[in-house]
Amino acid sequence: MGPAPARVIHHPARTLDAGDGQKLPPEFALQVPGDYIEVLGTAVPGAIKDAGVDPADIVGIGIDATSATVFFTDADGNALCERDEFKNNPHAYIKLWKHHGAQDQADRLVKAAQDRNEEWLPRYGGVLSSELLLPKALEVFEKAPEVYEETEYIVNLLDWVTWKLTGVRAYSAGDSGYKRMYQDGEYPSKDYLESVAPGFGDVFEEKMAGPILPLGAKVGGLTDEMAELTGLKAGTAVAAGNIDAHVVVAGANAVRPGQLTAILGTSSCYVINGEDFKEVPGTFGIVDGGAVDGYWGFEGGQTAVGDIFGWFTDNCVPAEYAQKAARRGISLHDFLVAKAADQEVGEHGLVALDWHNGNRSILADARLSGLMIGQTLTTTPEDQYRALLEATAFGARVIIENFEKHGVEVEEIVAAGGLLKNAFYMQLMSDITRRPISVSEAEQTGALGSAVFAAVAAGIYEDVFKAADAMSNVRKQAYTPDEDRAAKYDALYEIYLELHDQFGRNENSPMYRLKDIKAKAFESSK
Repeated sequence: MGPAPARVIHHPARTLDAGDGQKLPPEFALQVPGDYIEVLGTAVPGAIKDAGVDPADIVGIGIDATSATVFFTDADGNALCERDEFKNNPHAYIKLWKHHGAQDQADRLVKAAQDRNEEWLPRYGGVLSSELLLPKALEVFEKAPEVYEETEYIVNLLDWVTWKLTGVRAYSAGDSGYKRMYQDGEYPSKDYLESVAPGFGDVFEEKMAGPILPLGAKVGGLTDEMAELTGLKAGTAVAAGNIDAHVVVAGANAVRPGQLTAILGTSSCYVINGEDFKEVPGTFGIVDGGAVDGYWGFEGGQTAVGDIFGWFTDNCVPAEYAQKAARRGISLHDFLVAKAADQEVGEHGLVALDWHNGNRSILADARLSGLMIGQTLTTTPEDQYRALLEATAFGARVIIENFEKHGVEVEEIVAAGGLLKNAFYMQLMSDITRRPISVSEAEQTGALGSAVFAAVAAGIYEDVFKAADAMSNVRKQAYTPDEDRAAKYDALYEIYLELHDQFGRNENSPMYRLKDIKAKAFESSK
């Protein structure tokens, strides 16, 4: 079972449509909870019907979902936004992973951890993203104390779904390590949390107490109510929830050291296993058993990849292009690729930065934004589109080189996700990263990964390694780097790195100042 689609109160909708229609701040990304239950009641029976299987033959349920999508609930797991007194309070709603309203809180959490030399901070590359659970919890504590006070439990989406399915509230070890700061059997200390915000020190003890289960463990059996909703058999084993990107590691059978799983979609995530802990600055998390029980899981990622391409086609392409694509019966993306594919490397004269939704790795800074240089009056849409494709691959290379610089070897990329459909992009990534790329042949590799963990939870396989070997289907070295193109891309990559450091490592970056001006303009317009 893959991540459930949900209604997003985010761009282009900039108002609290589920409440009083109030205008939302620029960095907010919210959801309503009922959509997930609706999806469970429609998508699961639909999948069973399409598969032509007997529900009685289904022995395990695996859940993967967007991580750090944070719920503030009552004792029964009902999100507080469903109460009349909170329906007009944005902070009572689900904070989607891409909600960046807690950047100030993230900065202060990092500063306090640095000042106190907190031992867990290097596990997150010395930085904390505003996307994580803890900054979002602190945001609610400070911005909406009335919501925080009424909150019985704070949970991430994947744990909320298993809670609803089984009636058992438990926290997944993988997600807890990456998104809830749980390391070596403990959370950040009360003293540390109090140093950031007096009164916040008990957040884990009071709002998140509960068992933590390893990946592949059984949370419980499907309740009668949820069995009726989904069409599955009551008592069916439900595995501990997993992060939608990380579960692909098992689905693509990239479960051993040296294999970098690249989950390429609207955003992209890069996960690699290692036998030993390595301190890797700028990673999004380093967790023992984070992706596969028995190995250290290292994670990096990009907050927007396919989203950038979608933004460009929605906003920056003339109607003439869309009309020509329609006449040819192809997507606008394919049309732009076809026009750009025959260019020589560097022919467009452009280099872009892929920070349209901030930077996750290795800078972990939501205040950064997109950039393109080299444009002239002869620059075409296909030139710009190709430069954006290249920018996201350059961003991936930064992450890979950062891993290797700190002792985590990357021998192979194993890719999955929607961008596999774009063969030009996949070859471009192989050339730019100078790595062979194997690809998962599964149509839904994340769902397959969930099935791997479900099979382990149900006792069908002894461990994830045996299950992944039996259930995955991977085409080895589907793409290999072309040395001539790779050398030409190196020259563009050097410029990308210059821009990366000039704008991303500058305490007075113009990108910060523009965000500040935008925020002030928003306040003035209210």
